[in-house]
Amino acid sequence: MSITGSMYTGISGLQAQSEATSVVSNNLANSTTTAYKSSSVQFEDVFYSTIYAGGSSDQIGNGVTVASVNTDYSQGSYESTNSDTDVAINGDGFYIVVDPDTNTTYYTRAGNFSFDTEGYLVDAHGNRVQGWAMEDGSISGSLVDIQLDESQSPPSATTEVQFALNLDSTETDNATSSTDPYTALFNYYDGTQDPPIGDSLYAYSTTITIYDENGSSHDLTVYFDKVETSDDGSIVWEYLVTCDADEDERVFSGTDLDTTSAAGLLMAGTITFDTSGQLISTTAFTLSDTPSSTDPLDMDNWELAEFDDEGSPVLEANFTGADENQEIGFNIGLTNTDFASGSGWDTSGGITTLSAIGTADPDDLPTFNNAVLGTSATTSYSDSSATYSLLQDGYAPGTLIDVSIDENGVLSGNYTNGQSEELYSFALADFTNLQGLYSEGSNLYSATTDSGQARIGTAGSAGFGTITANALEQSNVDTATELTNLIILQAAYQANSKIITTADTLLSTAISMKR
Repeated sequence: MSITGSMYTGISGLQAQSEATSVVSNNLANSTTTAYKSSSVQFEDVFYSTIYAGGSSDQIGNGVTVASVNTDYSQGSYESTNSDTDVAINGDGFYIVVDPDTNTTYYTRAGNFSFDTEGYLVDAHGNRVQGWAMEDGSISGSLVDIQLDESQSPPSATTEVQFALNLDSTETDNATSSTDPYTALFNYYDGTQDPPIGDSLYAYSTTITIYDENGSSHDLTVYFDKVETSDDGSIVWEYLVTCDADEDERVFSGTDLDTTSAAGLLMAGTITFDTSGQLISTTAFTLSDTPSSTDPLDMDNWELAEFDDEGSPVLEANFTGADENQEIGFNIGLTNTDFASGSGWDTSGGITTLSAIGTADPDDLPTFNNAVLGTSATTSYSDSSATYSLLQDGYAPGTLIDVSIDENGVLSGNYTNGQSEELYSFALADFTNLQGLYSEGSNLYSATTDSGQARIGTAGSAGFGTITANALEQSNVDTATELTNLIILQAAYQANSKIITTADTLLSTAISMKR
């Protein structure tokens, strides 16, 4: 090889080290860039020249060139943030974003997302994050832009109320009747009066707020009064479940109930405790669908209630004028696990209507086919009457207040009515050959024929990583390593420059021979 060839070999070394220095410089410049992936340079020697000496052939290299620039896709560390829409991938995968102007799909590890003025979840450049809409806890349809276009959570009508009370066993019988001691409160009820029951006629009352199908709230009030019986082996209370008479939109035998004395009366019944105050049975009577008379307060028209799927007796209310009444399970701590057999009631005592109770012995009162006592059942101890808990499952409409994202990438909306609704599931993509991805800048990558088509799935499944909310993935650049590489490259660059200066000296010597 000539001396001039040696100079070109040195120049190739300078060029290669310059390119490598550019890569290291870019790594260091992006050492704090969100989700940046560092690159490294791989060198290779170039073609060889063959020379013949002493009857044999030898090869002399002609320099160096950059073989490839590889990207390190290993995971960076996390930084906690205060934004609910900052998300980091723990493991493999890329978020999928689409440019709304060109409809071009990109992939990114940078999860610094936010909602724009139109409700789209976007990255810093307005590209829209892709995911699936959620229905009943599962993804549905194809990939769509994640967008919050619903500002409210729909209301839900109350279907179950649950009470945990203590009814003072030392109370006296306030509403009395020699012929109907178990229904004295019922006989005193008058929905045309305000209040429908005088304060002196009951021992205790409690009120719970429930919701109709339109999300409006209503008060459900339960009145309790102790019953004096000749049986010393049990404690019996009677009760009435009522609503505001003016809000009662039920119809009975073609008559609007809010115009009658039965307005607001939803259920009547008894509660039986043993001598220790433990709940052992309860009865529940509601208006019959096939009345025997047109008087809604005729006790013949009040039959044993049906049961819901939870085994609670059901009362019917109507606050909106709907064609179908709102069914609400009434639970005081006792449920019926055999409500499907017959009517669900054991009526061996011959009592199926309020009118049939009369002065019956407590043991003859109807009971559940199979009663199961709950852990927070109503009691009747010799302590002041009190309400310990009131539960119901309805709620009013709610306005979106914030969002949350779980480890499986499910984005849920949280509403002012206390409800949380699963709205979208993030889509993640992965590739067979990550080195084939094309870096677009702005933390974006695009697929190429070398990378292969994207494999798309949900976080936490099929080899995809999980998602951490309120966090961002940091650059995976190791500053110490890059500075060390910079020192090595500097030394290599200086060494290659010496090749050129040395070759120049040799050429100068050869040229001076002519003088």
